[in-house]
Amino acid sequence: MRLTHYLLISVLCAVPLSVFAAGKPGISDAAVTSMEGLHLDWLDRSVSPAQNFYAFANGGWQKANPIPPAYSTWGTFNILQNQNEDTIHQILEDAAKDTQAQPGSDTQKIGDFYYSGMDEAAINQAGIKPLEPELERIANIEGQKQLQAEIAHLQMLGVNALFGMDQMQDFKDSTKVIGVVGQGGLGLPDRDYYLKKDPKFAKIRAAYVQHIARSLELLGDTQGNAAREAGIVMDIETHLAKASMSQVQQRDPLAVYHVMNLVQLDKTTPNFSWQDYFANLGHPELKSVNLAMPKFFKAMSNELASVPLNNWKIYLRWQLLDAFAPYLSQPFVDEDFKMQSMLTGAKALLPRWKRVVSAENNVLGFAVGKAYVEKKFPPSSKAAVLDILHGIRAALHSDMETISWMSPKTREAAIKKLALMGERIGYPDKWRDYSALSIDRGPYVLNVMRANEFENNRELNKIDKPVDKSEWFMTPQTVNAYYDPSMNNINFPAGILQPPFFDPQAPMAVNYGAIGYVMGHETTHGFDDQGSKFDGHGNLKNWWTRADKRHFEKNVKCIVKQFSSYTVDGDVHVQGKLVTGEAIADLGGLKLAWRAFHASPYYKEAKTIDGFTPDQQFFLGAAHVWASNIRPAEARNRVTTDPHPPAMYRVNGTLANLPQFQQAFHVPGKSPMVNQPICVIW
Repeated sequence: MRLTHYLLISVLCAVPLSVFAAGKPGISDAAVTSMEGLHLDWLDRSVSPAQNFYAFANGGWQKANPIPPAYSTWGTFNILQNQNEDTIHQILEDAAKDTQAQPGSDTQKIGDFYYSGMDEAAINQAGIKPLEPELERIANIEGQKQLQAEIAHLQMLGVNALFGMDQMQDFKDSTKVIGVVGQGGLGLPDRDYYLKKDPKFAKIRAAYVQHIARSLELLGDTQGNAAREAGIVMDIETHLAKASMSQVQQRDPLAVYHVMNLVQLDKTTPNFSWQDYFANLGHPELKSVNLAMPKFFKAMSNELASVPLNNWKIYLRWQLLDAFAPYLSQPFVDEDFKMQSMLTGAKALLPRWKRVVSAENNVLGFAVGKAYVEKKFPPSSKAAVLDILHGIRAALHSDMETISWMSPKTREAAIKKLALMGERIGYPDKWRDYSALSIDRGPYVLNVMRANEFENNRELNKIDKPVDKSEWFMTPQTVNAYYDPSMNNINFPAGILQPPFFDPQAPMAVNYGAIGYVMGHETTHGFDDQGSKFDGHGNLKNWWTRADKRHFEKNVKCIVKQFSSYTVDGDVHVQGKLVTGEAIADLGGLKLAWRAFHASPYYKEAKTIDGFTPDQQFFLGAAHVWASNIRPAEARNRVTTDPHPPAMYRVNGTLANLPQFQQAFHVPGKSPMVNQPICVIW
């Protein structure tokens, strides 16, 4: 039911670290001169840094770290996430063994959820039985009114039935929470998987239809009926895909902002009753929502009128099974993985405990995170990264004061926005309350359903209430970071504040290149092609003069053109217009980190190590963040759906626009590591 968040929240990486000791980072001589933290063993010295810096910095690591069979990509994020999972695994094992835990406590809930997910014998014995009441509800639908009621019911359980509803801060008034409904209903990752004529996508579509049929056979359908029903599902989803907005189109906040009252909603979708829908969700008081994609909902309304009721039953039956197959008996899990393997290239299923930990992070993430923080991240650790962060902010403030093309009016608004930008480190001050969520020792899939319903109710209950500015989007154990334009704040969970992002044993040049890059990246998101449309209070409001806006947009076009020239999997082009915001944040973030490093006392104390100057160490630290290998299928998936550039281009594409890098490594002007022309944003 949850809508895609990247429109509202700009994250560091698409992939969802011992934590460093408290105190000021990098103050010891050992830390300044450590070669271990510089990771010289990651290098491939047979490659010229002037030809392919990513391969030079990470080639040795790539050769030594092939992708494990169960993964579609393998890199620093995965490794650190695995370390966190090991910690969480022990927390959950201990909680599951604690039979004296107080009923209703977080310990009881995280322990029982884990126990139910690990009870493989009970899961296999139950088979499809836990879903039978829901399958029966679908089978008993009679008429449009019941159909639409069932759509709302399934959405609350976490089923991607036709579309999704959520809450959001009002783009025009960030103090208000409003409802938002957006496109959905697809079983493949994105509309392009249904519409692109590329043979690779056609092959995936054929595999998907076969997957649907095999899954329905597991429900007891005959082979012939299952094949016919799979065709019906594919036909419905293809029609929905044709009406869906592209990932690029969704990046424009104004394009997905259409607040409508009940009269306007019903006029847009004459075959769908919004008043009944809100009542079926348990919120009959709602009188308006943001209908994010009107074209999609017009098409959905037409489909509701033209598609036979029995076909809708087949579609909902499939969506239910697709949502919960990973939590059912082994035949359903195996069939689900076959399709995931086709999409990502993964060769083996993750161990059960890893899958249960992942599920638990999704549905009880802050309860798990509270236990994680108590074990791994003391409050004093928050102070350790603020020194670097404040240096980043000072560098951007200085940049805004001196940038030549910016008029005084725009400059004043930009500096004001930066001053208002909040900063949050480690974990929330207020923990999420799970007291209304019921968790027991099984069946596993029912725990997942109840957790989904709890979360959806929690989200919908925010509508028409004051914004809670203390709430976090990411859990503390997440290896990632984000900027929220409606909140105008930057967020760095505890999970990412570890090596190689921050390493107290590494030279401070490396730390500025790594965690400084991350911090600069998120800070710059406030001023990328999307973030720049929001003011310091989080409102969608133009604070640019017309001339300054034209100059900025001209600079942005340079980034679009540059990244559109890159390819993956042989001939699949990066979507320059999709990755623009992340590419801008990478460029601005690394430039800010470099300036902050040079303005810090650490730069004056920095030493050359094994022939690498402090500036060279800085850029190696930045490149090491993105050390990874990726399977072709996953690379194709990401350039289709992900607003982040591929890892190699986050390094080479960014550095190609930085004269500071070219000077540090003596890169000649006609090198592939020098963009022509060099793009400048901030």
